[in-house]
Amino acid sequence: MSNLVERVRRFGRRRDDGATAVEYGLLIALIAIVMAVGALVLGNALSTRLNDAGTCVQDANSTDDCNP
Repeated sequence: MSNLVERVRRFGRRRDDGATAVEYGLLIALIAIVMAVGALVLGNALSTRLNDAGTCVQDANSTDDCNP
């Protein structure tokens, strides 16, 4: 009988192992999203800067003043 009571007690206990794994998964997904957005924004800004620099080098003989 005490074995049955012990089984019922263990069954009623809360286990947090699964919740921890889910939380880590959510954190990893959030970090990946932030990194992807950051790379996209920085990549576009860098591309614009490099295109502007290339245009200035290509048009070096023009009277247009290229500011860095």
